[in-house]
Amino acid sequence: MDISPFYDKKMTCSNCSKSFTTTKIRSRFVRISSQESDFKPVYTSKDINPLYYNVAVCLHCGFSFTEDFAPYFPPGTKEAIAKQITSQWVVRDFGKERDREEAIETYKLGYLSAMMKKEKALTTAGLTLRIAWLFREKEELEDELRFMKISRDLYMTAYAEGDYIGTQMSETRVMYLIAELSWRIGDKEEAVRNFSRVIESQRTSTEPHIIDLAKERWQEIRAEREQNEK
Repeated sequence: MDISPFYDKKMTCSNCSKSFTTTKIRSRFVRISSQESDFKPVYTSKDINPLYYNVAVCLHCGFSFTEDFAPYFPPGTKEAIAKQITSQWVVRDFGKERDREEAIETYKLGYLSAMMKKEKALTTAGLTLRIAWLFREKEELEDELRFMKISRDLYMTAYAEGDYIGTQMSETRVMYLIAELSWRIGDKEEAVRNFSRVIESQRTSTEPHIIDLAKERWQEIRAEREQNEK
C-alpha cells in the first residue's frame, strides 16, 4: 500500500483548549534541492511543500499558531484574541491539503495571532518572512517586499532585545538575516553594516557556513556596486 506524504495530526488549541486536526507532511517525503540566500528552501517536489503546513488554525476560535509559539499568554492577550479574532471568526477548516493561497491565509492568521498574543519578535519575524517567500513564489514583488520589510524590522527588534537567546536561532544567523533582508528591500547601508558584523564575528561564531555566506554576499554586493559606478 502506498503511504501518503500527508497525515492528520490532532492538536489542542492553546487559546480555547478545544481539539482540532491539522495536516502535516511526513519528513521522509521532504526533499530540498537548494536554498536561497535568505534561507528559503526550494523543494524538489512542487506538490509537497512543508511551508504550507507550518501554521495550525483552530477550527473553533480562529487562533493560529506554530510550534514556536510560547505556551504562556500574557495578561489581557486572551481577551484581545477574543475581540480581534474569535468574534470575527467565520469557521473554516484548514486541516486538509493546502494550496499556496490557503497557506498565505494561515500565515496571516498566525501573524495576527502572534501580535495579539505578544509573541517574541523572533517568532513573528519568522512568520512574516515565510509570507514573503510565498509571495515570491507567486512573483508578487510588492507584497514580497512589504512582508520582507516587516520581517527585517522584527529581526532588528529581536537582535536588540536578545530574544533569540535560548532558541535555535544564533546571533550570527539573526545578523545575517537582517543584512540579507535589508539588501533585498533596498536598505543598502543597513545591509552593509550587518554583513560586516557577521564577518567580524567569525572568531566567536559557531556557524562558519553563515560566515561564508556573508562573505559571498559581500563579494556580490561589491561587484554590483562597482558595476553601478561604471
